[in-house]
Amino acid sequence: MRIDRTLFHDTVLAVVVAAASVTLFLLYGPESLETPELVPEGMRAPDALGAALLVLAAAPVAVRRRWPLAALCAGLVPETLLTAFGYGSGVSGVSGLVLLYSVASNRGLAVALGGLIVSLLTYLVGALAGPVTLPGPSGHVVAVVVLSAVWGAGRSLRLRRAYLEELRDRAARLERAHAADTRAARAEERSRIARELHDVVAHHVSVMTVQAAAARRVLASDPDLAREALSAIENTGRLAMTEMRNIVGVLRTDARAELGPQPGVGDLPGLVEQMREAGLPTRLRVEGEPRPLPAGIDLAAYRLVQEGLTNSLRHAGAGAEAVVTVCHAPTGLDVRVEDDGKGATPAPDRTGHGLVGIRERVALYGGILNIGPRPGGGFEVRAKFPLKDGQ
Repeated sequence: MRIDRTLFHDTVLAVVVAAASVTLFLLYGPESLETPELVPEGMRAPDALGAALLVLAAAPVAVRRRWPLAALCAGLVPETLLTAFGYGSGVSGVSGLVLLYSVASNRGLAVALGGLIVSLLTYLVGALAGPVTLPGPSGHVVAVVVLSAVWGAGRSLRLRRAYLEELRDRAARLERAHAADTRAARAEERSRIARELHDVVAHHVSVMTVQAAAARRVLASDPDLAREALSAIENTGRLAMTEMRNIVGVLRTDARAELGPQPGVGDLPGLVEQMREAGLPTRLRVEGEPRPLPAGIDLAAYRLVQEGLTNSLRHAGAGAEAVVTVCHAPTGLDVRVEDDGKGATPAPDRTGHGLVGIRERVALYGGILNIGPRPGGGFEVRAKFPLKDGQ
């Protein structure tokens, strides 16, 4: 059975307060309190009734945090009876102060002010009707100051708890926002890596497939040409592994990634030569004055040409020729891949994941992408990337 630790601690406190109040009540009777400044006229001597009222005044302390205002009101009733019977209320004030502090520290401002007013009124009634008379107002001022100080201490504790709770809530909100940003960044990074892997794998595997088919066809009739095709397959495979290692290297946490520079427009001659070796006659035309490009646009242009040539290699058919045109303009970059394949309509898979990735790349940099058949036959992939001044 689970014990309510708060109720247990408050019950122990109530017992301590009751024991202290009864002890003070028995030790300090009318004779011991009589001084030139304090004249306890009509004050009753300690007896069992007074001790019982003191215990009743301290009992509500056990529920001071569960029902603080009700506990305060319940504790003030025996204290008022002590005053009315002529015992004096000084020794019962300890429980009243504890309950007033509990109201101020556990309830809102309105309820806390109500508890303070009730305590002050109770003291006022006791001061006017009790047997102890004071020669001046200083004693009453001290009592009011003590009540106000206890109430203020309780309010300070409540405000501090509220401030700390707000700090914890703010920290939790920031942590949740940070976690959401981290998840979004990871999703974007996974998407980017997936695009890169697809572009690399699709291109190189397509080239290797075409070369392997060519090697198979001439294996018996022309072994030397077959060996050249197999060597090209080997080189293409090594190049694919190198590029994949560079991409996947960013995911490794146990070792330094073997990273190299990302390909760009300057690497297109090598890409065109690779497509020629794979069996697709390809020409590269550069128009305008080349200039340095932003890294993202440079990579996007290269991947567009790579995807376009890969699709031409796979779908244009035998005897088709591809032309890559790169036009450098003051306000933008125009990249175009054309082939003169026989089919005027694209194959169903010519708008697969690769071209979807190209659309995402072009849209990311505010470009315009056109994909579709050419009027005179063949297929075209064209993108226009805007460039700001100074880029």
